[in-house]
Amino acid sequence: MIRSAIGVTRKDTPIPCFISEDDLDPESKKIRVLLIGGLDGNIESTRAVMEALKSYRPLPGKDDNFAISFVPCALPDDIGKENFVAYSFPPTGNAYNQPENDVAHYLWRWTGMHAPDVVVVFWTTGDCNLEYPRNDVSDVQDKVPLLGELPGAYRLFHQNATLNFVESESFFAEAINCGLLSTSIKGATPLNGDDIDALIAGSVSGTRAYRFQIATANDGSNLWERLESQYPQPKKHRSNIQRRIARSPIEVAEELAKVYGHHLDPVMYIPSLAIVGRMRLGELTDDPEALRDAEKICGPYRTGEKESMGPKGNGSTISGHLVFSELARRTGDEGWTALAKKAADYGFDENGKPKESMPFHSEMSDSVFMGCAILAETGALTGEKKYFEQCLRHLRFMQKLCLREDGIYRHSPLDEAAWGRGNGFPALGLSLSLSSLPEDSEEHAAFLESYRNHLNALKKHQDPTGAWHQVIDHEESYREFTSTCMITFAIVRGLRRGWLEKAEWQPVVDKSWRAIKSRIGPDGHLVDVCTGTGKMKSLRDYFDRTAILGRDDRGGAMALMVSTEIAYWEQEREKK
Repeated sequence: MIRSAIGVTRKDTPIPCFISEDDLDPESKKIRVLLIGGLDGNIESTRAVMEALKSYRPLPGKDDNFAISFVPCALPDDIGKENFVAYSFPPTGNAYNQPENDVAHYLWRWTGMHAPDVVVVFWTTGDCNLEYPRNDVSDVQDKVPLLGELPGAYRLFHQNATLNFVESESFFAEAINCGLLSTSIKGATPLNGDDIDALIAGSVSGTRAYRFQIATANDGSNLWERLESQYPQPKKHRSNIQRRIARSPIEVAEELAKVYGHHLDPVMYIPSLAIVGRMRLGELTDDPEALRDAEKICGPYRTGEKESMGPKGNGSTISGHLVFSELARRTGDEGWTALAKKAADYGFDENGKPKESMPFHSEMSDSVFMGCAILAETGALTGEKKYFEQCLRHLRFMQKLCLREDGIYRHSPLDEAAWGRGNGFPALGLSLSLSSLPEDSEEHAAFLESYRNHLNALKKHQDPTGAWHQVIDHEESYREFTSTCMITFAIVRGLRRGWLEKAEWQPVVDKSWRAIKSRIGPDGHLVDVCTGTGKMKSLRDYFDRTAILGRDDRGGAMALMVSTEIAYWEQEREKK
């Protein structure tokens, strides 16, 4: 079993989970079973999970048919709490910064992305009379009052624990949405049919779920016998995840391009990279319309009708000029080069002398991307070495501020927290800069060393699912979409250019690309994109940044960049 975490409580307690290798593979032929305990605030339900695990063994004459994962104690801070109140699902408010229900958000989204076939939720009832014969289920059912009625559900008790099997069509609703709301727990209000319908229609997967069943077992081995008989083969609950993962890089990019990359007002890195991604897609598919559309969108800045730096230029504005350097490369138009140069020249004073660093860095690691990439690209377009020199000067400046001894970046000197996108930015910036720096230059050698060191440090913290976390070295923080896209882009660029060894890094990309695709739904809907942030003062501040569920321009831009980068890589390998 692989130990990880689904989230973190308000007391900074990690919520552990354990996952088998087979359970990480959505294509596994085994029945993927998730066990959950602790949702009732009682240690007995956690013990019941562990007892069920201890009792598990393949049935005589049968192959091992189950891939098991488990969350032994979903509410570790609530065990034994007298005023315990059960969570309801789907949770309301923003994830994951709602003190009253952020743990519910962690469980709800994690289980949805895990996509099990069957969920078994354990809880203690307190109403069961231990004097009843253990095997006389019908007697117990008759004499123990039900906790609450639900349409299409039935409930059987044994001893002090109720086991709930949940079956449904879609990976998310089948798991948490139905199972955790199948009964009232210690005074929680039971749901009616309308509540359930609203719940299963609003899952992360964007699909509806079957109604569910509830059953029980007399002991741990009976649990597995019942699962074996009721679920003789994997259902199609994972089909939605499987469809997402089966898409090619081009198909992913085409879906994203319908939503993202259609405006640039004002000039900022987010819409700029989305437009760049659409141009790259056009090149990959031999569609000249994407380039023509980019020229049309950016045209007012080329003619001077609009001011590209605006009255309040910042790091995002400077890096937003990367769309102009891309247009300059594709068209040879010096007007676009002049716009890229205008941004890069912010690294020099009025006399042309290099500044200590690029401005607007705010002491944040983001600036490795915001400042370095436009300098390197402008140097490549103009042939002026001063831009390459300033590119390295800025990198060294930012590394003194933000690079930790373990090779990952603190977001800023305010705190040691290694924000996910605060490491995605350096990875992306280093790879883009390397692509433009002369290969025989001092600058290229220095960037290459920094690039390899950074990626080697990041590789150690890749989640078993393939993603990287909101805080890189804290597995209890959520699996963050944009940092995973940016780091994966950097790795694939290195594989394309020969900076990294394929045998070592291909498996890393295989896992991260699968994680990315599983989090891209129809109509550009994404899972767990961290909202923007300035410098934070504590680790908790980074844990609590809103994770967007739905459309997000930042996430769409980064997804377009990485999907097209992988498409280029696949095309290049096919030609060899």
